[in-house]
Amino acid sequence: MPAKHPLRLVRSVVNDVLAALDGDFAKAYAQGGRPSIPPERLLRALLLQAFYTIRSERQLMEQLDYNLLYRGLSVSG
Repeated sequence: MPAKHPLRLVRSVVNDVLAALDGDFAKAYAQGGRPSIPPERLLRALLLQAFYTIRSERQLMEQLDYNLLYRGLSVSG
């Protein structure tokens, strides 16, 4: 991701917000059963879908597979 890309600022804000919500997310996880997708990752993906007007979750997953720019926000950290 280029140094001055707007997603860098968004990622910083998203990281702060998700860090503040980490305790709430931890309470929502079940102790057993099938592992779920982390809510942090889902929220990041939904933000990308909204920012880039990706029409469906299927298209979003295709974009995440090959577009490295999107990985800048979708990958935690």
